[in-house]
Amino acid sequence: MEECLICGRPLVYKTTEQPVECVVCHRRFFSRVSCEGGHYICDDCHGKDAIAWIEAYCLRSEEKDPVAVAKALMDQPYVHMHGNEHHVLVGAALLTAYYHSGGAVSFDEAMAEIVRRGREVPGGACGFWGACGAAVSAGIFVSVVTGATPLSQDAWGLANTMTSRALAAIGGIGGPRCCKRDSFTAICQAVSFCREKLGVTMEMPESIECTYYVNNNQCLGRRCPYHPKSSGRKQEKENT
Repeated sequence: MEECLICGRPLVYKTTEQPVECVVCHRRFFSRVSCEGGHYICDDCHGKDAIAWIEAYCLRSEEKDPVAVAKALMDQPYVHMHGNEHHVLVGAALLTAYYHSGGAVSFDEAMAEIVRRGREVPGGACGFWGACGAAVSAGIFVSVVTGATPLSQDAWGLANTMTSRALAAIGGIGGPRCCKRDSFTAICQAVSFCREKLGVTMEMPESIECTYYVNNNQCLGRRCPYHPKSSGRKQEKENT
């Protein structure tokens, strides 16, 4: 069961920041999270290898199904059960499928931009900001492919609407957080959004079945639409 990557003990989340030192790079930060043993790993160190792998894999892929891309990435040991790497993974998987489904975009440049923006979204944003990083990643994807800026009109609205749709769906399931569940949900919402608003139809599986729940101490079980024993596994597919 994945908790602290150093000792395996549960993580402890506080409502106020405390001074901490990253056990990998030894830089000092203020953070609300460490494990019961006091270990803290900064976002840069936690997601470094995973983010490099995500970008390299997606640039080689010709997949039109963003869930297939996401699962291939999640299967890698660099991608942990939870972590800020998912804030890049969602947008990267969507961009890959979007491009190979006919989306007009400069693929390499767009991928680099999604990676740059996604890695700025910190771990724990779901609980501390009220904005899950998987949903924000879907919004980043739409922002990049539409060329949105703070001064855009239609593109600005599309990017924010994408994030809001993903957040509503993620919030509707409830907590505690699960980076896999939230990522699948954000991707499903984005596929529907792209077909409706951008005219690009990506491929999707008939249903999404999670195989990662065995590593999640906070798994919702049957409450999760992607759990093997949940009757709601086809819900997101049917809504897209």
